[in-house]
Amino acid sequence: MRSKVLFICRRIGPAFGMRAKNPLDVHLNLNVRGMPPSATVAINEHSNALLSRGEKVFKFGLGQSPFPVPDSVVQALRDHAHEKDYLPVRGLQQLRQAVADYHQRRDGLAADADDVLIGPGSKELMFLLQLVFYGDLVIPTPSWVSYAPQANIIGRKVRWLATSKKNNWMVQPDELERLCKEDPGRPRVLVLNYPSNPTGDSYTTAQLKALAQAARQNRCLVLSDEIYGELHFKGQHTSISRYYPEGTIVSSGLSKWCGAGGWRLGTFVFPKQLHWLLDGMGAVASETFTSTSAPIQYAAVRAFEGGDDIEQYLNHSRKLLAALGKSVATQLGKAGVDVERPKGGFYLFPDFSPLRESLARRGITDSTTLCHRMLDDTGVAFLPGSHFGRPSEELTARMAYVDFDGAKALDAVAALGDDKITDAFLNEHCDRVMEATRRMCQWLA
Repeated sequence: MRSKVLFICRRIGPAFGMRAKNPLDVHLNLNVRGMPPSATVAINEHSNALLSRGEKVFKFGLGQSPFPVPDSVVQALRDHAHEKDYLPVRGLQQLRQAVADYHQRRDGLAADADDVLIGPGSKELMFLLQLVFYGDLVIPTPSWVSYAPQANIIGRKVRWLATSKKNNWMVQPDELERLCKEDPGRPRVLVLNYPSNPTGDSYTTAQLKALAQAARQNRCLVLSDEIYGELHFKGQHTSISRYYPEGTIVSSGLSKWCGAGGWRLGTFVFPKQLHWLLDGMGAVASETFTSTSAPIQYAAVRAFEGGDDIEQYLNHSRKLLAALGKSVATQLGKAGVDVERPKGGFYLFPDFSPLRESLARRGITDSTTLCHRMLDDTGVAFLPGSHFGRPSEELTARMAYVDFDGAKALDAVAALGDDKITDAFLNEHCDRVMEATRRMCQWLA
């Protein structure tokens, strides 16, 4: 049923080189013409459409937190629902201070409220950064699907930074140095995201120190996307800003660790040396989104202030995601797939190449066809590695193992106390993820 995979092929506007049916279409920005919608958004909308038609679909596409927003943060939103005034462009002073304090506690950043910019999602802030900063965007491959399209919209040059499976898809300092030495004086921003979307892996302290040294020596700014930092399974996330404070912008928000993706609130923390970038982004923000939703900002203060209830929420989330990721990876590994156990977040980046011969006999020779067939035959929807910057023939894919009732699962984890999470527990409380994994393994067999 190829109708199930139209999300892969959708396009907005006429294709390049084709006559526009509507003469007004010719005025569409050439950087946008032919651009498809975000792959993660598209697969989520397509999966929902299939579900509405009564088809059984397992949603491994969109990386949305399965967990509810903590009760105390929801209550703070209720308490401030009446707030209706425009807030300062850079964000509510109280919230900016709470964000600065949060990064002081968690990352050792010497930040204050003046170093913080609040926006309607970190995605929007990343777009503004590229708009204001004139230079190349250096993106590791694989990486999140929206980094490169944002650069293309603006007309910025994208430089893909090679990684390899043998290094668990992590950026290597020598590769960064090699890229920078091609044009030593060129301004660049390296995007570093960890725990990683799409791989679920993270950097050690030693790796971060080496990357920081390479970035400093080559005068390369770092945008450290740490939106999954609180979901490091051991609670040991370390920011590269500790080792390269003068050249690192730390990005975070509420969407992943606080379960509030739809609230749309993102944060950037700048070093004093980069306030010229902060000022530029603030000026553009004043002419675009003006300010982030007032009730959401007031509620976010409670989230960033933390407390015992937030820590318990995070500990239970980490415990469950770690066990579930390990179980899914183990099962896929037994089916012949090359996949690393994740260290944080809720993603896996399996490589089906060990099964290349058997898949080829079924007409599957690239990652897009693999995802088409998996959805058609099993109902499991996930994305090909080609959407994350990998060659299509590589047979890699990204899976977001989040299709379960997070509220009920967290209650069950709390009831466990110090007991370990077993597969029996996961089969009961994360049944859709476990069933989807069994279906994939049976299909591969």
